[in-house]
Amino acid sequence: MQGIILAAGMGKRLKELTRDNTKCMVKVNGVTLIERLLRQLEQQNLTRIIIVVGYKAEHLMDYIKTLGIRTPIVYINNEIYNTTNNIYSLYLAKEWLCKEDTLLFESDIILEDKVLTDLINDERESLALVDKYESWMDGTCMKLSEDDEIELFVSKNNFDFKDIDSYYKTVNIYKFSKHFSETYYVPFLEAYSKALGNNEYYEQVLKVITMLERPEIKARRLTGEKWYEIDDIQDLDIACSMFATNDEEHLGLIQKRYGGYWRYPQLIDFCYLVNPFFPPKKMIDEMKASFERLLTQYPSGLNVNSLLAAKIFNVGQENIVVGNGAAELIKVLMQQLKGNVGMIKPTFEEYGNRYEGRKEIFVPQNKDFSYTEKDIIEFFDKKDIDTLLLINPDNPSGNYICKRNVLFLLEWAKSKNITLVIDESFVDFADEKDGTIIERRIVEENENLVIVKSISKSYGIPGLRLGVLVSGNRELILKLKQEVSIWNINSFAEFYMQIAEKYKNDYISALQMLREERNYFRSKLEEIEGIRAVSSDANYIMIEIVNGKTSKEVTTELFVKHNILVKDLSAKIGTGQYIRVAIRNREDNDRLICALEMHMTNE
Repeated sequence: MQGIILAAGMGKRLKELTRDNTKCMVKVNGVTLIERLLRQLEQQNLTRIIIVVGYKAEHLMDYIKTLGIRTPIVYINNEIYNTTNNIYSLYLAKEWLCKEDTLLFESDIILEDKVLTDLINDERESLALVDKYESWMDGTCMKLSEDDEIELFVSKNNFDFKDIDSYYKTVNIYKFSKHFSETYYVPFLEAYSKALGNNEYYEQVLKVITMLERPEIKARRLTGEKWYEIDDIQDLDIACSMFATNDEEHLGLIQKRYGGYWRYPQLIDFCYLVNPFFPPKKMIDEMKASFERLLTQYPSGLNVNSLLAAKIFNVGQENIVVGNGAAELIKVLMQQLKGNVGMIKPTFEEYGNRYEGRKEIFVPQNKDFSYTEKDIIEFFDKKDIDTLLLINPDNPSGNYICKRNVLFLLEWAKSKNITLVIDESFVDFADEKDGTIIERRIVEENENLVIVKSISKSYGIPGLRLGVLVSGNRELILKLKQEVSIWNINSFAEFYMQIAEKYKNDYISALQMLREERNYFRSKLEEIEGIRAVSSDANYIMIEIVNGKTSKEVTTELFVKHNILVKDLSAKIGTGQYIRVAIRNREDNDRLICALEMHMTNE
């Protein structure tokens, strides 16, 4: 068996990275694409490797000579690479295709070793490697029969997003038998090139061949194996995270992305905290029905959106400001604060990170990091603070102070002339079903009260980036509105607020489902030896690792072996070994439980 690599292209979309190098000389984690592929092929004991070069041909060939590849390499020069597509590059190598069985590659592909080994070991002689279509993929797609027959090639012009569940994307890696090349591919390649020219793609030849009664080529489906096609700098960034040099680096690169995990469709995210049972399908369908209008029209200004939010939360328009997620509001709020700020740790760190003044820190001295309103008052009563920050329920502990006791804390703060900032992003999940203090009377009677709420988390819509800040201090609200942009939320977020009240009962039902799932999830976690699940009133559970393993080890193991992402709390807490896991649907929760059972009992 031999290999053919098509490496003549210019890689214009990689811009400055291919100004002086070919596309296949771009590095992923310090190793060029061509070196990685050649060393993978070297392990397969091929008779030869044919490389079709073009752009920067001499530079590429000189570089390959430095790699010390033992397998004989044959070069074919596509001198008109800048006016032709890959069909011509393969046409130049057609005589080699007929010499023996061939592995065919594009040079901008990165893949794990298993992909190549499994393709070679597959007993079927001629195969097109394919993967289930995902949103990041671009190029030729196909539909398959149950026995891997290629039923239909789907061109870009005929691509229909309604059918994506049935689409498979070509990986641009093929295995052709000598007989298939001689009898089918090369004759059709020659005819197609003569009829339609050289500015086409070789997949078009396969499309014609699959129309035959017995085309002799089938698809081989990938089942989670890693690969990526690198066309631009975003692709390169993702490939670097997928193909990190070690497990810890891989995990670290994923964590630093802070989201966008749809680019990693196999990943199950137990790290970020959203409502798994809302919004309902009907609400999503309603938003889809208005998608084009929302995409192409401006949202309303800040005042209109404040009116919408005021209606939803039943407070005065002068008492509420809408943000591009709670994060925007936290930033502008902390810039307005003066003096000393009292905080409880461990907690959500964005507030502290955004405040540059002095902080008084209360750390509960127990392994659950739990506390009451009395503990807070006892600690801060003699402290000189101007603002007190309370996350309720707290993150990551899930500690919750009931509404009656929060109001008691508010009265104490008022008596001390302290501004009380309460983050209620998770309060709706508490067992107390009406724990929020966002009430018109409470807000208007307490000028020292500020409430922040992330709609993204509670309502399961993090992609819309919505949050609100409510306060009895109208002067503060006015200042915050002056600090944020007039169009700080998009049309989709505005439309969501416009229709939200219609789905109030669905939301109440979703919260009850969350509470029930939390009880189930925690009971299952408590059965696992080596961990201790902390009681929580939020949509997440803090877990202490008590069997001698570190939180870093557990986090890495879950990611590497199970594709599960959880929050390592070692940096946040500093003592003990803790992780935090979000509550997802039953299927995902059971998968995490099984993974934890496997890891905790694996000494």
